[in-house]
Amino acid sequence: MPTPTKGPRLGGSPAHERLMLGNLATSLFKHGKITTTETKAKRLRPLAERLVTFAKRGDLHSRRRVLTVIHDKDVVYTLFDEIAPRYGNRAGGYTRIVKAGIRKGDAAPMAIIELVEELVVAAPAPAKAAKSTARKAAKAEAVAALAGETKTEPDKSTGQKADESTEKKADEA
Repeated sequence: MPTPTKGPRLGGSPAHERLMLGNLATSLFKHGKITTTETKAKRLRPLAERLVTFAKRGDLHSRRRVLTVIHDKDVVYTLFDEIAPRYGNRAGGYTRIVKAGIRKGDAAPMAIIELVEELVVAAPAPAKAAKSTARKAAKAEAVAALAGETKTEPDKSTGQKADESTEKKADEA
């Protein structure tokens, strides 16, 4: 849990700050990235990361806790069903803040806060599984050859394996 801020709050009262941060979080999850002031982005980051952690948990109580901050049910649905599964194997650091220069009107430092796109690395796992299944198949063939069993081939029509004796009967008929 982040330490509470001391001194002036964003927007005046604590209630107004809480509502502003909730609206910023709603926009962040709806659009994936937003441009805001650096101060607001730095205050939004812990809240957004905590909401993603609740969404990763995925139970009813977590959904209700997120609904106290984000009042748009469509955004909550998106957070739980699309955003949270992307970060299933990530232990934190779901957002990135990039400084974007100053605002023209009042020279306020601006920043872009965005959700980090999780790169899914699924290629090594299936390759390893395919390699192990190939090894198992080769080992089974070697054991069958040593035991002197007949070689079985898959039946063209059903895809099931048939012995050579049943294939000969099928050829004769």
